[in-house]
Amino acid sequence: MISMDGYHYVQRREVEFRDVDTAEHVNNAVYLTYLETARIGYLREALGDGFLYQLSLILAHVTVDFRSPARFPETLEIGSRVPRVGTKSFAMDHEVRGADGRLVVEASSVLVAYDYEADASMPVPEEWRRRLDAYEERSSVTA
Repeated sequence: MISMDGYHYVQRREVEFRDVDTAEHVNNAVYLTYLETARIGYLREALGDGFLYQLSLILAHVTVDFRSPARFPETLEIGSRVPRVGTKSFAMDHEVRGADGRLVVEASSVLVAYDYEADASMPVPEEWRRRLDAYEERSSVTA
């Protein structure tokens, strides 16, 4: 596993030629795909592969701050963590860094537990809360 200060989960990602725009750097929209891939990787590792078949999450909010450009064929490292688990949602933080360690992107998101049959938000399942807290090595904080 790759090491990134403050992040248990870090994913390596190669910038592909198709990710680059006419300004010769990674297009801003591509970072959302990078973050989604890292988010799913984090959740698979923290909650187990079975979580994919119980997927009851909606991405409710995402904020992305661009700090420096990434270019083809650079290798990026994407750190993901869950700093807070609330009653019906949890927050995620992400950092994207270049191989040289420079900060490329800082991002945060809110994921809401969702019952698709009832078409309504629902409490974060206790099993998810327990596993997220164990993965992050902390006690749950309800917000």
